[in-house]
Parts: sequence; structure tokens; C-alpha cells
Amino acid sequence: MGWAARFLTAVSFLAAGVLFAPDALLGGSGRSGAGVAAARLAHVLCFATAWGAALWVTFIGGIVMFKYLPRHQFGSLQGKMFPAYFMLISVCSAISVAAFAYLHPWKTASTIERYQLGFLISALGFDLSNLLVFTPMTTEMMMRRHKIEKDLGIGSEVGFSKNAEVAKTSPTLAAMNKKFGMIHGLSSLANIMAFGSLAMHSWYLASKLQI
Repeated sequence: MGWAARFLTAVSFLAAGVLFAPDALLGGSGRSGAGVAAARLAHVLCFATAWGAALWVTFIGGIVMFKYLPRHQFGSLQGKMFPAYFMLISVCSAISVAAFAYLHPWKTASTIERYQLGFLISALGFDLSNLLVFTPMTTEMMMRRHKIEKDLGIGSEVGFSKNAEVAKTSPTLAAMNKKFGMIHGLSSLANIMAFGSLAMHSWYLASKLQI
């Protein structure tokens, strides 16, 4: 994932450059109609991709997989899927920030536009925290917990968990559950906050539509 991390870093710096110094980065204050149209297209497509992916993974895909896959298989799949998921929505959020900042420079933006830029930056920040911090920690904790559970003969159940029952007689598993629950909870909170920030921006975009 080294190349992807470098790409994301470059896109994030581009977004920061557009946000704080649009004239210097984009070659003056004059903007062509084609440039504005391209920025609008990039913003809408990347926002829609990030919001749609978050909606599917958070409220549909994850729940369905949990109900129909053995628990350890589900966890292993999530461990592979979430880095790609957070990479996708982080890149999309960064491009959305850059495009929106280009379309609405901070110096001339209205209060509402500045709030919307804040929502987009918040979504990017939460996504990056998951990609770079919480997801690697959660995956590591999960694999360690899987090993403990395998030794205790659990983890192959589908749609429910024997973990809580077994943890009552296993201090090691109980301690691991506590650590995993804390990190997983922070990851879930960051994901929900990012989704909520994008949802707030969706209301703004809807108000601009003329159907």
C-alpha cells in the first residue's frame, strides 16, 4: 500500500494548497469556464463516491456479511477491506476539499460555504484518522483476539458470538475484548462522524439543484 499512501499524501497536500493559496497554486485569480466545470464534476463525483461507499459499508455490506459469514472469516475479510475502503474515501474526500476550495476561495466564500468546507475537511480528517491510526490498530487487535479465541475453540459461529460467554471464564480473552472494544469503538465513531459530515454537505448540494 506504499504507492497508495504516497498518492493520498500528494492529493492531501494539493487540497491544502488549494485551500490556503489558491491563486499561487492555480496561476492567478482568473479561472476558465472549463476549469470551473472540471472542479464541479470532480467535487460531485468524489463526494458521491465517498458518501455512497460509506453508506454501503457502514449500514448494508458489513451487516449482511456479519449475518452470513463465520465470525473469524468475517473479521479477516473486514481486515482486508477496510484499508482499501478508507483509502478510497480519503482520496475522494481530499479531492472534494480541493475542488470545493477552488470553487469557493476562503477569502470570498460566504459563511455557509465556509461551514461546508469545514464539513468536508472534517470528513477527510476522520477518514485519515481511520486509515492511518484506528484501522491498523483494530486489525492488529482483532488478529490477536482471533488467536486467543481459536485456542478456546470459538470463532466459527455464524450470526452470533460465543465470545462474551467464554470471556467470563477467560481473563485473557476478557482483557483483549476490552482493548479491542475501545479501539473498534473509536474507529466506528470516526467513520460515523465522517459519514455525518458528508451528510451535512449533501443538504447543501441538494439546495443547489434545480430539478
